[in-house]
Amino acid sequence: MFGSKKKLNDVMAQLRPDLSPESLGVGPDFPGIAPNPSLSGEARKRNAELRSGELAIGVLVDWREVNSNPRVVLMLDVETADGGAFRGVADEDLTTTELTRLAPGQRFPVRYRPAVMDHCVALAQDADPALVQQLSDEIASRKRA
Repeated sequence: MFGSKKKLNDVMAQLRPDLSPESLGVGPDFPGIAPNPSLSGEARKRNAELRSGELAIGVLVDWREVNSNPRVVLMLDVETADGGAFRGVADEDLTTTELTRLAPGQRFPVRYRPAVMDHCVALAQDADPALVQQLSDEIASRKRA
């Protein structure tokens, strides 16, 4: 429909250089930001897999508005239960109120796919607060040790 994926990525890089893997602080394994995730079968599949992914804690580094929905790309430094850490990128639809409350350093529960490790994460708004607290405590105790 739109030609090759490479051509689409090249167009996106020209239109939104602030959403390039380099600008987001991720490596070449990052699949990129879909212009419209609802129309991208690959993005829909990734989002479905992330909903059942592993729980981790992400610390907000920065964000970029993608359009006026407001759809935003969140850049998070993610710490996993097994002690791993990586830069994660979440493509989320937030309310205007949620958007105005974003601040660097905020902590969010996120889900990721350990088998893929493509830097894609999703906010885990459905996560059990007790599990999130337990994970946060584990991460904090590891840092103190």
